[in-house]
Amino acid sequence: MTQPMSRRELIMKSIKLGSAALGAGLLGYGVYSFLKQDEIEDLYGTYPSTAQVYPLKIADPNAPKPNIIFIMCDDLGYGDVGFNGGRVIRTPNLDALAASGTRFTDYYTCNAVCAPSRAGLLTGRYPFRTGVIGNPFPKGEPVGRVLARKVGDVLKALGSYDARENYAGMGLSAHEITIAEGLKKAGYRTGMIGKWHLGDYSGDPARNPLRHGFDSYFGVPHSNDMVPCPLYRNEEMVEKDIAGIMPRITGMYTEEALKFIDNAAGGPFFLYIAHTMPHQPLDASERFLKKSNAGLFGDAVEEIDWSVGEIVKRLREKGIDRNTVVMFTSDNGPWYEGSAGPYRGRKGQSYEGGFRVPFVASWPGRIPAGRVCGTPIMNLDILPTAFALAGVELPKDRAMDGKDARGVLTGADDREIHDAIYFYHYDLLEGIRMGKWKYFDRLNRYVWPVPADATPLANKLGEKQMGNRWPLLYDLSADPGESYNVINTHPGIAEKIRAAMKAWREAEKKNPRGFVKG
Repeated sequence: MTQPMSRRELIMKSIKLGSAALGAGLLGYGVYSFLKQDEIEDLYGTYPSTAQVYPLKIADPNAPKPNIIFIMCDDLGYGDVGFNGGRVIRTPNLDALAASGTRFTDYYTCNAVCAPSRAGLLTGRYPFRTGVIGNPFPKGEPVGRVLARKVGDVLKALGSYDARENYAGMGLSAHEITIAEGLKKAGYRTGMIGKWHLGDYSGDPARNPLRHGFDSYFGVPHSNDMVPCPLYRNEEMVEKDIAGIMPRITGMYTEEALKFIDNAAGGPFFLYIAHTMPHQPLDASERFLKKSNAGLFGDAVEEIDWSVGEIVKRLREKGIDRNTVVMFTSDNGPWYEGSAGPYRGRKGQSYEGGFRVPFVASWPGRIPAGRVCGTPIMNLDILPTAFALAGVELPKDRAMDGKDARGVLTGADDREIHDAIYFYHYDLLEGIRMGKWKYFDRLNRYVWPVPADATPLANKLGEKQMGNRWPLLYDLSADPGESYNVINTHPGIAEKIRAAMKAWREAEKKNPRGFVKG
């Protein structure tokens, strides 16, 4: 027979059960806090309700309306192409494209990481305005990858990890206006092929390129190192994961591009081709495999060069090459492999090697052939320039950071169109270029023995031994490799740039989304 429990025993048992429940609750909350993703709206605020319905207008009905093809590689470095002096990888078709148009030596992407760069390209706005400051991760991502990323985030203060992914947007908002949406207003047929990386539409169809102004789409939602990485045609999945078809992917994109040109040649069109390669993991078809002097990376790049040649050839066959602007570039600098040429840094870094990438533009009879231009321009300028060519008025309800670069492209006006170019690392403004000067108030320099030496603990531990290491001022005309800090020689210039950087930060803090109030 069970003995009745004394009052003391009842109290002690209740305390034990309560403690266990509290412990389980705290553990659960700790796990939740560790794994949860902070909302980007907490960092930058929400969009005004009127943004999504902004009415685009035609400003110039007599605009030339050329076809526009924008080809972008993934993680291709400045020095990986022949037209920028590369000698290891053969790029005869890209070199021919540069010879038929203009090569731009000072072309910058707006970010040194995949997704933010693409958000800036398609909207003409710095990534922080769109909330895409890092890479959106796929739905259904393996838990192990999530945990590894979270552990790395905890360790970043030690200088061993340099991603800032505690805040991450889920993708491009419908409140943003894309190049495709603007060109559709002018009667363009719009198509996209390749890597989107502005939201995993496999789990949320609202993130699909078709919902952002494109009439047709064939490609993948994100980088090929993110799993799963499915292949889609419009909003229908055709492959659950491209891992098994990686050797064919560049050829498949090329075939789709040629079909699009064939079907759209009767009127103005915009085709955005965002290659999966040469992002890790690398691959190439049998025709190009083991054929380059730069290993698998070179094989992948040489296949992309072939692809560009096929596209240009098809334009000539259709007799529309003289009415088509073809642009070629990369989303950011090289990652594990690849060459940044003479520049310091790589993907994910605010040095020139992370932001300055190859860029050529060809438009026979309109863009001078064989010209080399050193005027700084950005991927943010593509939208305003495309809108101007199509006669579309820029939206007036929001800040547009890109500039109309028609004068620079055609050589009619080579004057600088940007007062400053800003270098962001996720949500952090690290540097600014004004004219020939590049200024950093602080950034990780990736030097032995601590890779991320600007983090608080690493900086504190090295402060006494290394002395004052920040801020940094580089003269890019004399020192394009950013090797010599000349701030002690030019303190007045540094102070002027520092003031400009401060003013930009204050304006960003007051109105990060950049929408007109009222």
